[in-house]
Amino acid sequence: MRFRLYLLLCLAATLSSVMSRPHMWNKLILTHHWPSTFCHVEHCHSNLSYWTLHGLWPDKGINCNSSWHFNVTQIEDLLPDMKQSWPDLLHPSTTGFWKYEWYKHGTCAAEASSLDNQHKYFSKALELYHKVDMDGILRKFGITPSEKYYSFSQIEGVIENFYGIKPKIQCAHPSKNVGVQILGQIEICFNPDFTLLDCEKQLSKESISKVKVSEFSVCDHETPVYYPPAP
Repeated sequence: MRFRLYLLLCLAATLSSVMSRPHMWNKLILTHHWPSTFCHVEHCHSNLSYWTLHGLWPDKGINCNSSWHFNVTQIEDLLPDMKQSWPDLLHPSTTGFWKYEWYKHGTCAAEASSLDNQHKYFSKALELYHKVDMDGILRKFGITPSEKYYSFSQIEGVIENFYGIKPKIQCAHPSKNVGVQILGQIEICFNPDFTLLDCEKQLSKESISKVKVSEFSVCDHETPVYYPPAP
């Protein structure tokens, strides 16, 4: 009798563990940044004139497995594309930026079987980046780096109309007295199956907005937006 009771308790504990373990995250955020604005804020130098990849971020979790060390040899075949599409604007000759993104976001994304190793994570981020083609779409519809200013609705409208989802557009705000904001970062969101998703949907208590880079915040809808050319 005791043995049967022990088996039943073990089975119940196992089922409870399986049933109570929800997917760790609900959406992925593909984040682009504009090099001119980034370097304006960080005091670096870049002559890149296209949107580069900042990261692929789950909406929950940070540094989920600190023992899972970054190993650049596992993504050697991706390095030519990584250097061009996902460059480290602060330290171009190092792999520190990718290491940071893996520890902070990749180890959390790896909760999904489709992203459960370093090669899957980085290659999927590059794949989504090229499919979205932020730089190409903005240019196609007349939103190009320029000394003139755009309205927020112009930029948002192009992205929303083309992709059919609402992005999250972030700016640097040099001063409240300047009367202009600088376009800096654009997020495109995906469901766990990599279908497009409004960035405003499925917000969680651990929303990525709480861990965004501090230099950028959501653009003001009424203030003109400066989209600076490459220096």
